[in-house]
Amino acid sequence: MRYVYLFHEGNAGMKELLGGKGANLAEMTNLGLPVPPGLIVTTDACRDYYRDGKRLPEGLDEEVARNLRALEEETGKRFGDPHQPLLLSVRSGAVFSMPGMMDTVLNLGLNPATFRALAENTGNEWFACDTYRRFIQMFADVVMEIPKDKFEALLQERKDAQGVRLDQELSLDSLHAVIADSKALYLQETGRPFPDDVHEQLMLSIEAVFRSWNNHRAVVYRDLNKIDHHLGTAVNIQSMVFGNMGDDSGSGVAFTRNPSTGESKLYGEYLINAQGEDVVAGVRTPRPIEELAHDMPDIYRQFEGIARKLEAHYRDMQDIELTVERGKLFILQTRNGKRTAQAALKIAHDMVLEGLIDKKDALLRIDPEHLAHLLHRQIDRSAQPVILATGLAASPGAAFGSVVFDADEAEHLGRIGSKVILVRMETTPDDIHGIVQAQGILTSRGGMTSHAAVVTRGMGKPCVCGCEALHVDYENECFTVGDVVVKKGDLLSIDGTAGTVILGAVPLKDPELSDEYQAVLGWADEVRTLSVRANADTPEDAEKARGFGAEGIGLTRTEHMFMAQERLPYVQKMILARTTEERLSALLPLRIMQENDFYSILKAMRGLPVCIRLLDPPLHEFLPSLEKLLVETTELRVRGDNPQLLEEKEALLAQVAKLHEANPMMGHRGCRLGITYPEVYEMQMHAVFNAAARLTRDGYKVLPEIEIPLTISKAEMEFLKEKCDRIARECMEAHRVTFTYLCGSMIELPRAALLAGEIAEAAEFFSFGTNDLTQTCFGFSRDDAEGKFLPAYIHQKILKDNPFAVLDRAGVGRLMRIAVEEGRKVRPGLMIGICGEHGGDPGSVEFCHQIGLDLVSCSPYRIPIARLAAAQAALKYPRPAETHA
Repeated sequence: MRYVYLFHEGNAGMKELLGGKGANLAEMTNLGLPVPPGLIVTTDACRDYYRDGKRLPEGLDEEVARNLRALEEETGKRFGDPHQPLLLSVRSGAVFSMPGMMDTVLNLGLNPATFRALAENTGNEWFACDTYRRFIQMFADVVMEIPKDKFEALLQERKDAQGVRLDQELSLDSLHAVIADSKALYLQETGRPFPDDVHEQLMLSIEAVFRSWNNHRAVVYRDLNKIDHHLGTAVNIQSMVFGNMGDDSGSGVAFTRNPSTGESKLYGEYLINAQGEDVVAGVRTPRPIEELAHDMPDIYRQFEGIARKLEAHYRDMQDIELTVERGKLFILQTRNGKRTAQAALKIAHDMVLEGLIDKKDALLRIDPEHLAHLLHRQIDRSAQPVILATGLAASPGAAFGSVVFDADEAEHLGRIGSKVILVRMETTPDDIHGIVQAQGILTSRGGMTSHAAVVTRGMGKPCVCGCEALHVDYENECFTVGDVVVKKGDLLSIDGTAGTVILGAVPLKDPELSDEYQAVLGWADEVRTLSVRANADTPEDAEKARGFGAEGIGLTRTEHMFMAQERLPYVQKMILARTTEERLSALLPLRIMQENDFYSILKAMRGLPVCIRLLDPPLHEFLPSLEKLLVETTELRVRGDNPQLLEEKEALLAQVAKLHEANPMMGHRGCRLGITYPEVYEMQMHAVFNAAARLTRDGYKVLPEIEIPLTISKAEMEFLKEKCDRIARECMEAHRVTFTYLCGSMIELPRAALLAGEIAEAAEFFSFGTNDLTQTCFGFSRDDAEGKFLPAYIHQKILKDNPFAVLDRAGVGRLMRIAVEEGRKVRPGLMIGICGEHGGDPGSVEFCHQIGLDLVSCSPYRIPIARLAAAQAALKYPRPAETHA
């Protein structure tokens, strides 16, 4: 097997073999751009490394050496040569971009002999010393896993001793001392001298990059972004160019468009006399890229042209790394840039108008999940918050939480439900687990292309970077701004849209959706075939759903209407009734309340269909807990001071005990309630149809759908549909109106799916309740599984995803397929939808499209996600007779 390719031997289509970075380096080389030459070790080699028990594949070292000779011929330098040494960078390059998650070694190939040659050939001993000490530190950190903080401490000791603040101010003697100290530390930590054999340095570094594929931060990032853990990483070995060779050199990172807003304008940062790591690590706050036009006008014009060429070639916004070495521009990387949801929409929209892409491309390149970021609330400026400090608006949105200074603590507190703001001098890839759990990130250093900025933009989290007024004190767990001290645990708000930091929690307001948002979602509506409805239980939810583009309500959970504090006494009276007459008497006020509820919801939807699920949970959920009543009655018996109250509590306890179930999910609930207590379902049916009749009489069009939960047979469905039809007729006759309605079944048990053909003889529509269908298919209780063993199943790769979040296509999906096929054999026009939480998950929406469902229903805030996901599914998997331009 071939493991190594030179840049000119690859192209952009070889991404899976060469990794994203390597494929793009190859593509740029073939486009004639100024790319430092190099070679790529393939992802096959990484996978074989892990397959063979973490051993480099046989023959890899000879293949690398053979290709290095070609690189030497191209550059005119020799690896390890004491006169014209070739120095290398060794970088990771996964198939999918994972910024900062894996490891890099720069300046590789230095030893005492090549160090002297570098100093002589450049005429800059200070530069050679700085390069050597950087290499020792990076190699020790990445390859030998010696904490880099120990080397930073050595550097700081020399700066303190010399009385300077910046690395660039260190004297030659100090730098030589840092190199000696670093080598001594390496020997102390590893028990062996720092390696001078450059080939040993290279092979150890290649192996370290392979190892970094499975470091903690990379695994967390892949889990977060659903990237396959078996893909492996390529290794890019590239001849070094130096941005730290003086004031005619520099490094930068730039985007061809603004990754926060989508504005079509070069956006990025650079540093004069710096390596690229200095820009992204946030150690120094860099300068805006447009200022490069003043410092190096020719370089800026050349870079502008390359940026335009790359964007036109890849037809997407590019994230480009550049280095200037002694007045010559080099391009080190290009990739599709990470961007906020707002920017993704604007870029896709604008590129369609510019003719770079078509609407299909625009829809397919937007991640549906990112639309949720646009719906986050923003700081209400009318509240006139008092701004504590201002930094760079690195990632838009607003957040508040308790201040923490440690990523581990942020992760722990976030997992238990606390809202935290992670405050750091700058973040590093090692902080990824804390960033995931934090509400927002605040740093005192770093720019718009720093690690914190890039990662939070990709996650849709607010971030303020480079807030230099902040003085962070990790030891005392506080930060200061002037005389103000903010301690761990204090409440803090950040506004990543404006770059402001505010003490305390501030009022938020609903977001304002852009014209691009409306346009792109309109394009999605043109191509999707799935209807998108909302799960909504109140008129307010219904109105919100319409604003997000809902085409009706796919689930109204009537039990939520019973939970209001003022209604519970009536519900409890109904449950505790000893006779049918008592129960009917208790149901009358509930019927009036429900009728008004349904009237408001149906009116709010203005002619769109509204699917109303009749009472589903077991009745004991509306009563005090059995355990609590046992304690109360015991205490009353012991005290003996209130016999009347004791008698009432004992009667209530007896009724609650009678209703108590060992396994309520599988017990007396759903349509079983409607069969054993028919007056409960009849009350709800009267409420729905009376509301529909009143609205019809008032001139409104209504489309109510009655959904019977938890059915398992045709007999159940027939029994309850007969009541539904009778009550509908009675209400229409009483009000002297007619309206259209449907009565259907919720398919949420395996038996119902398997007998869907029979149930369809009575049901006029199906709606999959995939939460219960998942529980009963897996035999998992969701509450117990998610809190106890599901995380272990996912961590151990026994399950790829949480089946309650991402629809299980193999098991639950197979039951759904059976139900669709069997149901439509009996009733060809049968309307079928899904109303569980999966209705808002993009992958699940895609599956629903593939098996021929008519609609999905989800929470109001996930409607835009479902609309876009449905369009993408239609474009990827056209149904018969469907074609899309």
